[in-house]
Amino acid sequence: MNEFTPEGLEKLKKELEFLKTTKRQEIAESLKHAIAFGDLKENASYHEAKEAQGFMEGKIMELERILKSAKIIQKNINNDFISLGSKVSLLLGDEEIKLEIVGPNESDPIQGRISDQSPLGIELMRKRKDQIGQFKTPNGILKYKILSIG
Repeated sequence: MNEFTPEGLEKLKKELEFLKTTKRQEIAESLKHAIAFGDLKENASYHEAKEAQGFMEGKIMELERILKSAKIIQKNINNDFISLGSKVSLLLGDEEIKLEIVGPNESDPIQGRISDQSPLGIELMRKRKDQIGQFKTPNGILKYKILSIG
C-alpha cells in the first residue's frame, strides 16, 4: 500500500498529468523535428528523443501503479503520539529540527519530510512528547528529545 498526505497525493497527480500532457507533447515535437532530418540510423536527436520517450512512459506507468493503490493518511487527531502525517519538533543535540513523518513515496529529507520506514522514522513512530531516545546513524548514535507533535 502507498500512503500519502493529501498534499503528497495531489503533487503526484499533478506530476502524472504534466507527464501525460505537456511532457508527452514536448517529446512528440522533438521526435517530429528529429525525423525531419532524415536518416534515423545515425540521427542522435532522434535516438535521444526516443530514449526520453521510453523513460517518460515508464515513469507514467510507475505513477499510475502507485496511484492505483494510494491511500490518504488518516491523521492522528489527538497528537498524543507520533504517527504517519505527524509534524514533529525534536531536539537533536542543541539543535531544534522540525520534521514531518510521511510514507516512503513522498519523503524528502532536505525538506524535512522523512519516511516512516527510514531509521529515524522507525525510531520515532508511536513515541510521545517529552520522550528521550537515541538511534544509530552511520556517523554514530544520535540522542533526541521530542519537543512537540502536531
